[in-house]
Amino acid sequence: MKLLVPIFLLSSCIYGQAPAGISAPWDVSQSAAALSAQAARLKPILQQIDPQGWIAKGAPESYVAQWQSAEQELEYLTNAASVLQKQPEKLSAAVDTYFRLQSLEWRLQSLTEGIRKYQDPEVADHLAQVMGENSSNRDNLRQYITDLTKQQEQELAVVSAEAQRCRVEANHQDAAPATKKKAK
Repeated sequence: MKLLVPIFLLSSCIYGQAPAGISAPWDVSQSAAALSAQAARLKPILQQIDPQGWIAKGAPESYVAQWQSAEQELEYLTNAASVLQKQPEKLSAAVDTYFRLQSLEWRLQSLTEGIRKYQDPEVADHLAQVMGENSSNRDNLRQYITDLTKQQEQELAVVSAEAQRCRVEANHQDAAPATKKKAK
């Protein structure tokens, strides 16, 4: 009975099956690819933005830094999603992708206000629309991170309990010969 849980976990890894309640690795890879493709649609929109020109219209210079930061964050997101696509079982890759996406969204929300006020409301609307199209990918990624974390915590608890059981068993075996030697 003690070997059933580790064997189940091993068989799920060998056959590429995800335990119940967690997305399969290939589904996560497809979601990461979709997230990356959707994010790539933002690049031409960002290239239309001219925050330097906004300064003449009274915009704060901080918009230039935000725009540059958004372009960098878009690149970081694309790279993180690529890593997640290749290694969907890595919690760190999923978390990095999620935080990159969230950071990009925050930067773009601020830029959208600047675009609307200092450049072209239609470009701002288009940017907001494309950002919104990634919301289901973001929600799926957040759920996957939650599920993967729970799974890894459960696996760690099983491994920890088994290690504790082995320690207790080893201590009993070490103590038994010492008791027999004293009896002689």
